[in-house]
Amino acid sequence: MRYTTLVSTDTLQALLTDPHVVVIDCRFDLADPAAGECLYIDQHVPGAVYAHLDRDLSGPKTGRNGRHPLPEPGALGDTFSNLGIDRRSQVIAYDQDSGMFASRLWWMLRWLEHDAVAVLDGGFSRWLTEHRPTRSGAEMRPRRAFVAQPRPEMIASLTDVQAVLGLAGWRLLDARAPERFRGDVEPIDRVGGHIPGAVNHHFTRNLGDDGRFKSAEELRDGLREAVGAVSPRQIVSYCGSGVTACQNLLALEHAGMTGARLYPGSWSEWSSDPGRPTETGPARPFHAGA
Repeated sequence: MRYTTLVSTDTLQALLTDPHVVVIDCRFDLADPAAGECLYIDQHVPGAVYAHLDRDLSGPKTGRNGRHPLPEPGALGDTFSNLGIDRRSQVIAYDQDSGMFASRLWWMLRWLEHDAVAVLDGGFSRWLTEHRPTRSGAEMRPRRAFVAQPRPEMIASLTDVQAVLGLAGWRLLDARAPERFRGDVEPIDRVGGHIPGAVNHHFTRNLGDDGRFKSAEELRDGLREAVGAVSPRQIVSYCGSGVTACQNLLALEHAGMTGARLYPGSWSEWSSDPGRPTETGPARPFHAGA
């Protein structure tokens, strides 16, 4: 069976002895970039290898292309090869709990046409709570030949976003916390606010009280409340730097709303140029049928 959105802790434990299953630990702390790898060395799912958000899952920064720009496909494919992934692999990614970093890896593999990838529902936190096995120290897998085949239709470039501003049939879906979306606070980027016309769906709204993703039906209802009746193919997901936006994309996919795109540069790219328009306050109302 191929897993393409979420897997349970029961499923992952049952798959640990399968040689074609590649488990990747994506834990990370934006405020302390070394913390996730230290946690991995201390304790992780047996057999898991580590992927670092800055070092492995981001490309070079120019100061105007966002905080976590995408790597070039060839470089990313080489990273996946070093992680032991090939076309036969079933990849399962996890982070501490919310899936925000694991979803970045999930999206990147799909971008390079590898759909057999899923995120551990509840993350390592749930794994520990259930007293499942762990291991310490760094682990490696034999290098495999991963062939990068990018899907350009999964990305919305800066130019693409500019082209759909103000169009009723499109939704820019912002995954950041409401106070950052409104511009009440902005701890990182040049200015606060959001891309004009965007709607807000904080990625944590996809999770239930137990830290796991809500059911597909609940996700669909919550996301439709944010975006209305537009086609998923006319949804562009963004956040601060293209990370938590991927968790919204995972939620959309799990809800059966397939085809939304990622704006990788997100607010950190958009807001870097004072000539680009910005907006503060709550999202503008939209017609329920639009």
